[in-house]
Amino acid sequence: MTWFAARDRGLRTDICATDCYHSTSRQIHAFKKPMNDDSSIAAILQTTRRIAVVGASTRPTRHSHRVMTFMQQHGYTMLPVNPVYAGQEVLGETVAATLGELSAPADMVNVFRRPEALEETVDDVLAVAEALQIRVVWMQLGLADEELAARVRSAGLSIVMDRCLKIEYGRLMAGA
Repeated sequence: MTWFAARDRGLRTDICATDCYHSTSRQIHAFKKPMNDDSSIAAILQTTRRIAVVGASTRPTRHSHRVMTFMQQHGYTMLPVNPVYAGQEVLGETVAATLGELSAPADMVNVFRRPEALEETVDDVLAVAEALQIRVVWMQLGLADEELAARVRSAGLSIVMDRCLKIEYGRLMAGA
């Protein structure tokens, strides 16, 4: 669907940056579902300090690594989670195999997983949310599931879907 067709149908349109989730040139996304409003996202960014990144990579060319680097440079503590890289270091932090193996609390879980892995990831988050003091689940661009979002909300957590943490920080917090 083209941007113009999406706009003409009254759908929400976003153009994502190539250095965030997608590796191809700029892509158009059209969504019928409502998204988090800017004031809610800004409040989340202002009150969050520790972010667990599920799907973190040790490779600097990966989007999760770029987002982690950017957020760390802006004062956030990044807690990488990925069973493939467990025990290795990413940006000075030891990678945990699972959320349950994190040694510190996390305000937010930022999800860089394939869509088919979202249910498992949400199950993991909900299992440790109280112990790790998790308040927010953030699903990167291309990741959204209303049924899973309802489960997250019913557990008392906030959720942001189909948004890039790096882009939203730059857009909403620049100069803050």
